[in-house]
Amino acid sequence: MSDAITLNGVTKTFGTKVAVRDLDLVVPTGAIYGFIGPNGAGKTTTIRMIMSILFPDCGQISVLGHESALEAKDRIGYLPEERGLYKKMKVGAFLMYMERLKRDSGTSSRSRVRGWLEKVGLADVENKKCEELSKGMQQKIQFIATVIHEPELLILDEPFSGLDPVNMRLLRDLVLEQGRKGSTVIFSTHVMDQAEQICDHIVMINDGDKVLDDNLDDIRRRFDPRTILFESLEIGADVTPLESLPSVEGITRKGAHHEISLKAGSDPGQAIREIVNAAPASRVELHRPTLEDIFVQIVTEGGTAGVDLDNLRAGLRNDAAAGGAS
Repeated sequence: MSDAITLNGVTKTFGTKVAVRDLDLVVPTGAIYGFIGPNGAGKTTTIRMIMSILFPDCGQISVLGHESALEAKDRIGYLPEERGLYKKMKVGAFLMYMERLKRDSGTSSRSRVRGWLEKVGLADVENKKCEELSKGMQQKIQFIATVIHEPELLILDEPFSGLDPVNMRLLRDLVLEQGRKGSTVIFSTHVMDQAEQICDHIVMINDGDKVLDDNLDDIRRRFDPRTILFESLEIGADVTPLESLPSVEGITRKGAHHEISLKAGSDPGQAIREIVNAAPASRVELHRPTLEDIFVQIVTEGGTAGVDLDNLRAGLRNDAAAGGAS
């Protein structure tokens, strides 16, 4: 079975700005890939090149076995970062129209539209105009329009931006459902925990460069946990004895617990035993690095000049800030 997407040596510039630099990428058929990184990293530019909305300065792109996504457009579902509906159309008519655009048969199924509306909790909006819906409702309608023709390849650019936690979880489950059905899924996000919940493969992009491209489980194994969460058995107990332990690099108070940073090369298991022997504890556990931690570590160790880590972390967490060039 051929790969769904391949990029070889793809570069895209805008004036003096290099948006994507010499990018190689292979997305196997049936995989769920996450493009992650802060706003402005190059995620959306990459997606637009895959979709033949933008064209690379150099390099080759293959989509579903074709040199251009335009040759396979009916097999692709694309939810762009910029949302848009035919506002004056009624919801049901809009979705049936979007399905007819993609299906070879030229027919659509009202029952399929109604089934999708029920699935997303909008069974009562079929005869409402799109402009009458809330922003969150419109976003769910756009997702239905993206998948209603059952695409082989699903590309979602910041699909969770602006959604409340309930609808974010609903959309996440629907994306996973598409993956279970065999669709290849690519979605971009600057909110790392979304990628951890959905993807089986992560591509990290920073300042136009691919800095990581690996299976999620392998990423977690490669970046060894270096932090132990410690909660004292007695509230307010003195933890300074822990600072002298041979494996401890530093201790930071975090509310009711402390985060103990380990020295490079330390054995976490041995460190936990030393900590328990040195101070009575109600909780001692290994804190595995999140994708956010890993990304910040890569950026820091890569020597990115002038990086503001506080702003970087805030940008990776703040979904409300989505919408800038990326």
